[in-house]
Amino acid sequence: MINHGNIEFEMLALFELTPDLVCIAGKDGYFKKVNPAVINKLGYTADELFSRPVSSFIHPDDLELTSLERGKLLQGKTLLNFQNRYLAKSGTVIWLEWTSVFLPDKEIVFAIAKDITESKLKEKETEEKYHTYKSLATHFKSRAEEDRKYLAYELHEEVAQLAAVVKMHIAWISQHLAGLPEPAKGKIEEALLLSDLLIKTIRRISFSVSPNMMEDLGFNATLEWECKEFSVLNGIPCHFISDCHEDDLTREIKIDFFRICQEAFRNIMEHAEARAVQIKLKDRGDAISLSITDDGKGFDVNLPMQSAGLLNMQQLAVSINGGLSIESETGKGTTITVTIKKE
Repeated sequence: MINHGNIEFEMLALFELTPDLVCIAGKDGYFKKVNPAVINKLGYTADELFSRPVSSFIHPDDLELTSLERGKLLQGKTLLNFQNRYLAKSGTVIWLEWTSVFLPDKEIVFAIAKDITESKLKEKETEEKYHTYKSLATHFKSRAEEDRKYLAYELHEEVAQLAAVVKMHIAWISQHLAGLPEPAKGKIEEALLLSDLLIKTIRRISFSVSPNMMEDLGFNATLEWECKEFSVLNGIPCHFISDCHEDDLTREIKIDFFRICQEAFRNIMEHAEARAVQIKLKDRGDAISLSITDDGKGFDVNLPMQSAGLLNMQQLAVSINGGLSIESETGKGTTITVTIKKE
């Protein structure tokens, strides 16, 4: 025969001795019963706790969310692992994680909470460190891009101009020195061709170091130009498609997308043996994706990622809070996609 007196005694002992915060609240929003852990944790007397609405002990920033969840609770939804902040009498903020159930026949809420303040403080500390490191990484990336921009300017405006002057002098010699032997004329013609090639090479390197045209013509135009340049230099058709509004992209994202394309092009030239390439910039509503597809020899994606280019692309994607995915199959080409959520 069940001894109800013993069960009630054991339940009362559990209520009184558990380190978790246990309370019973009425549908009217007032505490009806609390265990000693509630009193010890919040620092209020039982009379103080019972004389004020429960909401008056909740952190002001959590009142709206708590009210919303309480409404769902009173409609029959069990509240599991709900987190909010309470203010102790001393002013200390205490994070609590609640499991609550509403008993409609008695019109009371039975709730148990764990103090998760310490883990929340550690979480906040970790988050602050992450933001610090993220800020430092962004600073170093910006500094590196500024250095690249300066180098590109020097190459384009100084070195290329000097090469152009050398070409002009060679052309002057060709025009004004009559009676040169044929071998000398041949060397002068060769020097003119090499000067032309040198100027074009310097300007191409300058662009790859820092795409200044991005600021003048825009991101889409820059990627389209890069595709055409890739096609001319490698004899591989490369097409660019975009339905993305560039204002949705920050300068950092544009730069990293450009760098990812550069890495992809290098991988394609060195490994893919592709016959065609396509770059697609797509607006997916809440996110934007950049995909680079080739029809080359592909590879087994289940093998460890060993290419320095792929690793660099992955790191660039992570630095802008993006995700990188690779679809590839031996003999069927590769698609690399970077997806970022819109801010």
